Amino acid sequence: MNKNDKDLPERTYQYGRRIIALFEALPEGKVAQVLGMQVLRSGTSVGANYSEADFGRTKPEFIAKMGDCLRELAESNFWLRNIQDSKLVKSARIQPLRDETEELIRIFITIIKKTKNDKNNGDETE
Repeated sequence: MNKNDKDLPERTYQYGRRIIALFEALPEGKVAQVLGMQVLRSGTSVGANYSEADFGRTKPEFIAKMGDCLRELAESNFWLRNIQDSKLVKSARIQPLRDETEELIRIFITIIKKTKNDKNNGDETE
């Protein structure tokens, strides 16, 4: 496990906290609240899914949960883009969160690929 992997529990938790803060900053309008609820659900589930992956009993279970994290990040990125393009908050506020989303996507893709290609193709995680 490298340094980035060790930081992921806290990083995914803080990502969820940032999503919550964004949701709380959205205007009260119907569109903002609908988009906000979508990103709130997907963005806060990244850390929960990662926590489950971290305790996966088998390699396939770990990979599946990491895939769930990746899907939630992709969905979050979609909703963040909608919020940004709808100009519901200033771009300067949302762009750093979109950047973090994209960086986390790259990290999770790398971990999944590395785990799948690991020479130890057994069912146990390391």
